[in-house]
Amino acid sequence: MSLNQTSSPHQSVLLDEAVQALVHTPSGIYIDGTFGRGGHSTEILSQLDSEGRLLALDRDQDAVSFGLEQFKVEPRIDIQLSNFSNLKTLVLERSWQGKLAGILLDLGVSSPQLDEADRGFSFQRSGPLDMRMSQHAGESAADWVNRAEADEIADVLWNYGEERFSRRIARAILRERDEAPIETTARLAEIVRSAIPGFDPRKDSATRSFQAIRIFINDELGELKALLADSVDLLAPGGRLVVISFHSLEDRLVKRFIRDQSTPPQVHRDIPVQNEVVPQMKMRALSGAIKASRSEIDVNPRSRSAIMRIAERAA
Repeated sequence: MSLNQTSSPHQSVLLDEAVQALVHTPSGIYIDGTFGRGGHSTEILSQLDSEGRLLALDRDQDAVSFGLEQFKVEPRIDIQLSNFSNLKTLVLERSWQGKLAGILLDLGVSSPQLDEADRGFSFQRSGPLDMRMSQHAGESAADWVNRAEADEIADVLWNYGEERFSRRIARAILRERDEAPIETTARLAEIVRSAIPGFDPRKDSATRSFQAIRIFINDELGELKALLADSVDLLAPGGRLVVISFHSLEDRLVKRFIRDQSTPPQVHRDIPVQNEVVPQMKMRALSGAIKASRSEIDVNPRSRSAIMRIAERAA
């Protein structure tokens, strides 16, 4: 299989834009934090020379197995089953701290995960209510939905899905699980839909609740915060951080992180300090919000909600 081919129907969002922003040194060391089905990794490798290296991570065993087969004769890539919060350990093991030329994150859920009913991510396909990105690790969505109190469910739906009917939905879930455990995506979706008044033809009423539960079950925001915090020390001066998000909460985290790291701490003007000890900014923003083109959205509707931000490690 050539580096420009893939056996998966998954389409990587903002592929050319992300890799062009990321790869500035062909011989550098790069991280693809969300391998998926290898779309971004394939394009990154096409831009590297024989000295370049790529470490690709994914929490999903299916994705890692796919990648190990896809790139089994490619010596420049190392594919690891790992979450974001373990990246620093993997980098330290390789003595790469402060040497990374770039880190790429394509957040959210992949098309293969949504398309496989048994993974339990999609309200459009009936399957076991699972939603775990790391198969068989941690609590499933079904386990949580059937044990959590109403207040906890409502808080998750509101905090991670911005669902304004979160308390109505939580009460409906408790009523229905008293009748029988909620074990399938189809049943949960119907409970959510029935609890929300009105009908929006543009968006399924279950969308926000499923997204919220998935983010909570996989601690996606916590993992993102951990990686962002580690990225400053892992990147080399001039190293790039490229993040593609699909949810407003993710994008806010990334935007705030870049802003905070790009702003030197304030020193009171009346406090005498030498210039060399004035705190300096650690990152600098290289872009604002970058969105998919109309032509990409027409081909891949999933890209409609994508927002990409780019930052660079300061010298």
